[in-house]
Amino acid sequence: MAILEVKVPQLSESVAEATLLQWHKKVGETVARDENLIDIETDKVVLELPAPAAGVITQIVRDDNSTVVAGEVIALIDTDLSAVVIPAPAAAAAAPAASVASAPASAPASSNAASGIAMPAAAKMLSENNLAAGDVAGTGKDGRVTKGDVINQLEKKPAPAPVAAAKPALQQVATPAPSLASLANRPEERVPMSRLRARIAERLLQSQASNAILTTFNEVNMQPVIDLRTKYKDKFEKEHGVKLGFMSFFVKAAVAALKKYPIINASVDGNDIVYHGYFDIGIAVGSPRGLVVPILRDVDQMSIAEIEKKIGEFGNKAKEGKLTLDDLTGGTFSISNGGIFGSMLSTPIINPPQSAILGIHATKERAVVENGQIVIRPMNYLAMSYDHRIIDGREAVLGLVAMKEALEDPARLLLDL
Repeated sequence: MAILEVKVPQLSESVAEATLLQWHKKVGETVARDENLIDIETDKVVLELPAPAAGVITQIVRDDNSTVVAGEVIALIDTDLSAVVIPAPAAAAAAPAASVASAPASAPASSNAASGIAMPAAAKMLSENNLAAGDVAGTGKDGRVTKGDVINQLEKKPAPAPVAAAKPALQQVATPAPSLASLANRPEERVPMSRLRARIAERLLQSQASNAILTTFNEVNMQPVIDLRTKYKDKFEKEHGVKLGFMSFFVKAAVAALKKYPIINASVDGNDIVYHGYFDIGIAVGSPRGLVVPILRDVDQMSIAEIEKKIGEFGNKAKEGKLTLDDLTGGTFSISNGGIFGSMLSTPIINPPQSAILGIHATKERAVVENGQIVIRPMNYLAMSYDHRIIDGREAVLGLVAMKEALEDPARLLLDL
């Protein structure tokens, strides 16, 4: 017998532990090399753990929802297939059946060991409605009676009328209090936060607590960008194999502003200010697991087409849960696009250790004044939140104005103006 240990893969330096989500194989089942055994959730991504070799799973050391660390053994695989005899399902089922048959007739089955026992919340409701635990069929573990079981019972059987002292006739017409049975239409469900959601919550609180956050606003006339996109979108897609969107223009405009005002691209490390000589832009993307921020690296060296392709790739990977730790690590500035959901205005929260974030919103036709005349223009409100500890209002406002000017005159991006 050749036993191979299945271990948690190496996690990134910023990830201390992970959670085992769901085993896709059971003990006794065969696996092929590189077949996914289990999904492992970190605070950034969900990783698939492939089988290191073909064989049969002989032991699962850590169950679903266990918290694990890198290098921890979570299962064992016997790689000597010829020496392994997989037990037949019928044999496995025969043992418990025989044990039940040989038990005394008066002994209850294990599944009903706790029948007639009510959970605390259920016991309270039973007492209030003059019911006994034995009057309700329990669906909880080992037959325990849950609060939901009591509610279901109350729906089937009206609660007994309480015994009350005689009251004057006029008091008999008082509106009765709603019965507990009506609560059945107000269900609640308690679920633990995913590791990603818990990490998001932690980082947002950290951002609010450690940064002196201030937000500055401006508006931008998107007509020049819209005209440019309308004119070239077909040729662009034919030439580069990707659609020409708006996000690449915002990314380029942000980089232009960061070059003029490097402090917006900097970060705080203790009592030091770290100026980054590169431009790694995080693009906030919604995924089934929550908000994630994959990083476009060295954006200043990327073309519009390369930016669009990378954003599209990140979007698909986010939907499929295929983003890697490398995709989400780092970043010197972020862009959040609430406009795709219809947001008109927001105050985005800084993504630590970055010092600023740009929020873009829905482009809507609005009445504006140009040269003393009221005209209709497609306007977009920009919001930039920044850490006032190192970024003064002057740099923040001028940085946002630089983004506005680049978007209202895209030729500036080509001429580096």
